[in-house]
Amino acid sequence: MTVIRNMTREEIQSRTGRFSSLKPMSTAKNLADKGVPLEAIDIVFARRLMPVVLEAANNPFGNASPINGAGGMSLHLSICPPGQGPCLHSHNSTYETFICLEGRWEFSVGDKGQEKLILEKWDTFSCPPRVYRGFRNIWDRDSALMTVISGPEDARDDVSMPPHIAGELEKFGPHIMKSFDGVFHFDKPA
Repeated sequence: MTVIRNMTREEIQSRTGRFSSLKPMSTAKNLADKGVPLEAIDIVFARRLMPVVLEAANNPFGNASPINGAGGMSLHLSICPPGQGPCLHSHNSTYETFICLEGRWEFSVGDKGQEKLILEKWDTFSCPPRVYRGFRNIWDRDSALMTVISGPEDARDDVSMPPHIAGELEKFGPHIMKSFDGVFHFDKPA
């Protein structure tokens, strides 16, 4: 027999994330505090990446979210200005599913981003593990994207980048590359 329980008001509040209270991921702030310029952070992350649900595990998105723990799922909102979005990257143990909430997003998929896909309002794209993907806002104003990452609870630090992205970041100086240590790693050339 299944036992159903009630939630207390406190439990309900601890499982509620209000958009007005969301904070940008702590990783971007930590990088900015280390002197990493916004232009370098913009290569890797969505301009405003706001975690809503996170597991209590290593996480390239930081550890600040209003809701913690959801059975191996994390959820983020990305809001980017026109032309901005994260570079090619791979989640190597987890699925990353994207839902366009507002605007238009161009996804690049493949080792060189050779396959293109455009998502418009309410469209969804689910990318399996070990596939490079990147995306950018191709609308004339801010666009909003919901991202759900699912898989093993302890696999949130499974992000890697293709080697050519290192060249884009190296132009900001060697200290910038060091600032990204522990956030992701670069794959070796094929």
